[in-house]
Amino acid sequence: MRFALHTRMTSDPGLTAPAPLLPPPPSPGLHAGARSSASVLEQAAGFGEWWHEPQSGHTQLSPMAAEYLELSAGTAHPLDACFEHVVADDLPALTRAWTGAWPQAAADVRVVAGARGMRWVRVTPLPPDPARPRWRHGLLQDVTALNHAAVRERLGYALTEYLVGTHTLDDAIGNVIQLICRNLGWEWGAYWAMEPQDNDTGRLHCRHSWHAQAGALERFSAASAALRMAPGEGLVGRVWATGRAEWVEDMSTDPRFLRRGSAQMCGLWSGYVFPVTYVSDSGEQHRPGVLEFYSSLTRQPEAQLPKVSATIGALIAQTAQRLETEAVIHRLAQVDEMTELDNRSHFYVQLNRHCALSQRLGQRFALMFIDLDRFKPINDAFGHEAGNAVLQTFARRLRELAPPPARVGRLGGDEFAVLVPNADDGQALTTLVDAVLSAASQPIVYEGLSLNVSASIGVSRFPDNGQTGPELLRSADAAMYRVKQNGRNGSNVFSTSSPNMLAEQRAKLARRLAIETELREALRADQLRLVYQPIVDLRSGDLHGVEALIRWHKPDGSSVSPDLFIPIAEQSDLIVDIGRWVMGRALRDLASLKGTALQALKVHVNMAASEFTSTALPDLLRAVAQELAVPASQVVLELTEGMLMRQPEQVVRVMHELRDIGFEISLDDFGMGHSSLALLKNLPIRSLKIDRSFVRDLPTGERDRAIAQTIVDLGRHLQLDIIAEGIEGDDQLGVLRACGCRFGQGWLLGRPLSLKALVHRFPNGRATA
Repeated sequence: MRFALHTRMTSDPGLTAPAPLLPPPPSPGLHAGARSSASVLEQAAGFGEWWHEPQSGHTQLSPMAAEYLELSAGTAHPLDACFEHVVADDLPALTRAWTGAWPQAAADVRVVAGARGMRWVRVTPLPPDPARPRWRHGLLQDVTALNHAAVRERLGYALTEYLVGTHTLDDAIGNVIQLICRNLGWEWGAYWAMEPQDNDTGRLHCRHSWHAQAGALERFSAASAALRMAPGEGLVGRVWATGRAEWVEDMSTDPRFLRRGSAQMCGLWSGYVFPVTYVSDSGEQHRPGVLEFYSSLTRQPEAQLPKVSATIGALIAQTAQRLETEAVIHRLAQVDEMTELDNRSHFYVQLNRHCALSQRLGQRFALMFIDLDRFKPINDAFGHEAGNAVLQTFARRLRELAPPPARVGRLGGDEFAVLVPNADDGQALTTLVDAVLSAASQPIVYEGLSLNVSASIGVSRFPDNGQTGPELLRSADAAMYRVKQNGRNGSNVFSTSSPNMLAEQRAKLARRLAIETELREALRADQLRLVYQPIVDLRSGDLHGVEALIRWHKPDGSSVSPDLFIPIAEQSDLIVDIGRWVMGRALRDLASLKGTALQALKVHVNMAASEFTSTALPDLLRAVAQELAVPASQVVLELTEGMLMRQPEQVVRVMHELRDIGFEISLDDFGMGHSSLALLKNLPIRSLKIDRSFVRDLPTGERDRAIAQTIVDLGRHLQLDIIAEGIEGDDQLGVLRACGCRFGQGWLLGRPLSLKALVHRFPNGRATA
């Protein structure tokens, strides 16, 4: 047996002295029977006694005290012999408690012995006996169980702190290993994970390690870092393959242990290796990695690690599972699943960031807006699968032509965009545009058919054609539109000197201003109306709630689409006034339902971004609800992920205030934004809405089904209601029910209705035939 944590105190002359025969211990002399009874009493009470005479430097121990210190009882022991098995780091505290004048504080020390491993012993000095004032006297207690419990509690709390808030496993795992080593007394620890190879046959490698301050252990860390193990190979590979923990009692001779030579050189003796595993919701077992810990002591008889390894492994596994789920959601929020390019929302975010960065650095860049020509006829003639093949092939070609740092995104349908940084070289930009035109014109083979498209490309430059993302996109779109007008299959660079383009821009601006003026009048003259689209329980068919939708009917009988006037309202201060009108009208309609079967109906109201950043919003809505005697719990305020991420701190603060009042909050168009799980788990929301873009192709789109299932599973784990939007067919409804989606809305379930028609359609909370 080798010891690395304790030393013998034989070199201190102040603590050694000749060993004369000691007088009897300070307690009265006891005959053999009495001593035996005292020993039994000590054992039952869980303590032992010690006496120390400073002049001679010798100590006498009761049977239990001797057992705690791994010594013989009743013998006059020199002081250094009493401390032979005490860990060196604990000797100063023990010496003070043992030899110092009373009063002295109690001290917990570690005692290491070969047979019983390491134990914690509490040394408590007692007041001196007036009859024998020269003697020091005290108690010893075995507090191993108490210390182990305290260590496990501290370890569990610290592990949770490290793992719950981390964004990557690598950020936390090194701290976790060090925490386990320091708290449980191990000298070396490591985490092994699979290293994927090109042929998909991975090998385990030492991803993180930590060791105490010792030069020899650094060589063991280096040897571990250089090693690669296949599943089943060596002790670590065996634990990874079987999913079962393993002890190694002698690392230098155990044939399973591949680093025997390094272990012997650095003095490591025994260890414990255990897996990090979890089972996913689908029943599949995942193995993120393996943890191993080693010591220079024989640890198996007394080690705490096996008792807490299941908890440690579960915490790390849960973190790995959470991070994998978050990565999926993060990817869904940023990547277009069809083409693997940036999706529209993420591309817009990157474009705006690049505008801000280029403004600070004084740099120029270009934006290409690309629209595929003759794409719709291919979809109509050969089906969506053929159209998808065209989009995927063109996206792959586009990505090859514009590698990073350029960014390539799919804006929707057959529209793409490329952000070209450092576009001072006009010839290089022209070459790239020509290459994209050529790539679009090359035939795309699908099931033996040669499909042909072309591209119309508009180009804008920062800062000449806009200093924000929306301005640059409008300029590039206008330039692309000119190519469409001139026969397609070409490119155009936006120029403010173009008379036609200026005329088009002025005409668009005039139309926008005219609509804005008419909208102000419509709001003043009460030309706006609310209709309510049912939100239905997909299991029972019961009415779960309604969404309030705004309509604009002009006095001449014509109508203006919300898709036209809402964006204009959002660009002016009108959206705030419209939002307040909608909320007031919806609450008055709710108040009118008192005494009917729908008096407890919940109404979803869409909110503008500017409203959710207003600190006055909670008090305003509370006052309106109280005035109309409508419970706040019947109002569900909807905001989109994009709105949430504009000013997340301010918006979340307002959300919490609204929730505290009683209003429910729903996250609309989920999956189209870029909120993270770290933010989502802290939001005071009650429901998520699956965007209609995912619902549309559910019957045939495997990826859309995967996205819908992921959102439903996420909602179930976060205890949120999931509402699917845009349900228009029985096949979509069937897929959503199979996914476990609870609620839905769409034309199949009910078109938007006036309040009177809604009551008629759902007189008892269920739809009439």
